[in-house]
Amino acid sequence: MPWWDLGSLSRLRIFGGGFQPQSGMHEVQLGSHTVRSHGFVVARTHMHDWLILLLLVLLEIILYVIHPFYRFVGKDLMTDLKYPLKSNTVPAWAVPMYAVLLPIAIFLIVYYRRRDVYDLHHAVLGLLFSVLVTGVITDSIKNAVGRPRPDFFWRCFPDGKDFYDHLGNVVCHGESSVIKEGHKSFPSGHTSWSFAGLGFLSLYLSGKLQTFDRRGHVAKLCIGFLPLLVASLVGISRVDDYWHHWQDVFAGGLLGLTVATFCYLQFFPPPYHEEGWGPYAYFRVLKESRSGGQATGMVNMHTVQATNSEVGNQEDENSSNGLLGLHLANNPLALTLGELESGRS
Repeated sequence: MPWWDLGSLSRLRIFGGGFQPQSGMHEVQLGSHTVRSHGFVVARTHMHDWLILLLLVLLEIILYVIHPFYRFVGKDLMTDLKYPLKSNTVPAWAVPMYAVLLPIAIFLIVYYRRRDVYDLHHAVLGLLFSVLVTGVITDSIKNAVGRPRPDFFWRCFPDGKDFYDHLGNVVCHGESSVIKEGHKSFPSGHTSWSFAGLGFLSLYLSGKLQTFDRRGHVAKLCIGFLPLLVASLVGISRVDDYWHHWQDVFAGGLLGLTVATFCYLQFFPPPYHEEGWGPYAYFRVLKESRSGGQATGMVNMHTVQATNSEVGNQEDENSSNGLLGLHLANNPLALTLGELESGRS
């Protein structure tokens, strides 16, 4: 084997051991992108999204403080609004617990197993967007519609003595905060928040468990439906407590589940997709990493080819010089034979 072939072989070893790069060298492995290593970078990339979340929180506070529309409530309408005033089976403070904190706890458990900061960040961000967008839409409609609750009579007249003005509208003498809350029936906030948070969790679990992989594992389907069952029971409790009409609960559930679906699909593929177990960002980074590995392999290939071409050109040049007799000047043996011939002559 010529000396330049040996050199090319050594160069192949230096440049990566061959023309094709190793398949797993540049692939993003699970656990390589953690909160500690990439958390700040990912959060900074979505800085504007977090600022919008803060704006949504501010809007939600404003919508909660302002008074709703006080619609006309005549004596004939009071017939359907005399249900007893009861306490909440599911208190308001419990809604963020099971609709926000519980899903985040599950997200953290998944992160502990997979160590994927993209999955954790996008799940939390999508969940917060789901509940806050739902909350802003729900309270906006509540304040605009001003529908009385089924127990409005006892909110307006705690002593049971009703009074109306000359137009036939109610003149309430109950506590102002209770009356204000009595005009916020449509849609149900408990139900919309429940379906926004638990609906998002249902989609997340369905994607992680690959529920729709066509293998017929009904247990996965039951796990995915469990959060929706809890949200449905919360909605039913709102009717049982006489805080909402059934139309309020239906509209709230539909609103929350719709917003949850849109927010989930912003960050994750549909649960029935073959890549539904991970966020878009993970597969985007994986694709970029593989593209970078292929580019490196192509650069190595072109480098080796250029080296071989250069060596071949050098050999052709030496051969052409030999035809002209110039190679004798660089060949000691040829010089010695020349001197001997000149001495003989």
